[in-house]
Amino acid sequence: MSALTSILSNPGPFAPDFEPGDAVQDFLSTCKILVIGAGGLGCEILKDLALSGFKDIHVIDMDTIDVSNLNRQFLFRPSDIGKSKALCAAEFVMKRVKGVKVTPFHGKIQDKPEEYYREFNIVIAGLDSIEARRWLNATLINLVDDSPESLKPMIDGGTEGFKGQSRVILPTISSCYECSLDMLGKATTYPICTIANTPRLPEHCIEWASVLEWPRVFTDKKMDADNPEHITWLFQTADARAKEFSISGVTQSLTLGVVKNIIPAIASTNAIIAASCCNEALKIATACNPYLNNYMMYTGDQGVYTYTFEHMKKDECPVCGNLAQDYEIDPEITLEEFIEKLKERPETQMKSPSLRTGSKSLYLRGPPQLEQATRPNLQKKVGELVEEGEEISITDTSMPFSLRLVARYPKKN
Repeated sequence: MSALTSILSNPGPFAPDFEPGDAVQDFLSTCKILVIGAGGLGCEILKDLALSGFKDIHVIDMDTIDVSNLNRQFLFRPSDIGKSKALCAAEFVMKRVKGVKVTPFHGKIQDKPEEYYREFNIVIAGLDSIEARRWLNATLINLVDDSPESLKPMIDGGTEGFKGQSRVILPTISSCYECSLDMLGKATTYPICTIANTPRLPEHCIEWASVLEWPRVFTDKKMDADNPEHITWLFQTADARAKEFSISGVTQSLTLGVVKNIIPAIASTNAIIAASCCNEALKIATACNPYLNNYMMYTGDQGVYTYTFEHMKKDECPVCGNLAQDYEIDPEITLEEFIEKLKERPETQMKSPSLRTGSKSLYLRGPPQLEQATRPNLQKKVGELVEEGEEISITDTSMPFSLRLVARYPKKN
C-alpha cells in the first residue's frame, strides 16, 4: 500500500485540481463499487480492486465453476467445481486481503431492480455477452436525473484472445455502449453448400457435424454445447470427415470454439485489461489523475501495443440520444422484407423485432394471439401501413430499449 499512499499524497502535473490527503484515501474505504462478472476478467478485477484499497466491493455472476475455468480463473480451486463463481470469488478475496468486504450475488444482472444499481459509485463490467452489456448500459443511463449522484460511471472491459479493450462510459455525457455497436463485426458463418459438399477448413467439418449430421443422427435430441459428451461426439464426427477430405486441425478445443462461437481466453490479456479497468476506477474515485477519454484498445498479437481514442457520442443513439432517426424505406417492399433489413443493421443487432406506430400495431411477436392477429401485415407493403414521416417504435428481446425510426420514402422522379 506504500506506493498507493505515495500516489494519493502528492499532487501530479496532470491533475492540478487534485487535493491529496487523508480524505482521498478514506473515500476508497467507503466507495461502493460493483463488479459484474467473476470469470477470467472478473477474477483479475476483484483482486486488483482489493489490492488498490477499495473496501466495499460487490460482485454479480450467474455461472458456476467448471474444470475448464481453473487454468485462468485463479480465485477458484478444484474443490470449487460446481459452486457459484460469485460466492467462491468473494470468499477467496476476503480470505487473502484483510479488511475487504466482498458481497456476492449469484444470479443475472437483470434480476436486480434499478434501485439496486443506484447504491454504487462505480460499476465495472467484465462481461462476455453483448446483450448483457446493452442492458447494463441502458439501465445506468435510465438512472440519470438532475442529481449528480445519479450518474454512475461504467468501466467496461473485454478480451478476445490476444486483443482487449477497456472503456470509460459516463452515462448521458460520453459515448455509450450502444453508440459503438456498429463497431462489432457479425459472427462468422459458412455457406451451407461448402459445408455439405466441399469442405476446405476444419471449421467446415465441425459445422457439418453440428448443423447437418447431428440432427440427422439424433432426430429428437437437441444438441447441448455445454454437454461434454455432445462436444466429444461432434469432435469425433468432424475429425472423421476432415480425414476424408485430407483436412487437418480439427481439435476438441476448436470444436467447442466453433459450436459456442467463442475465442480461447488468454490469462495475460485478462490481467492487462483488468489492470487498466481498475486503474480507471482508482482515478475516478480519487481524481488523482485524468481518467480515460474514453476508449483503450490493446492488440497483444502485434506486440505490447495499445492506443486510445475518443468514440464520439451519437445524437441519434437510441439509448443516450434524444432524436428519432430518419430511416429511408422503399414503400413498395413488404413489412416482412423491412423486418429482415432491420435484422441486418449492425448497430442494433436485432433478432425478433416487434413494430408499432402511434396509431396501430404493425407486427407483434407475442403473445400468440397478437402475433396471429398482426401476421397478415407481413405480406402488405410498408407504404400501405405507414405514412411518410410517421414514427415507428421497434422493440426486440435483444434490446433493452425502444428504437424510434421516422419513415422517409424516396422522392419519385
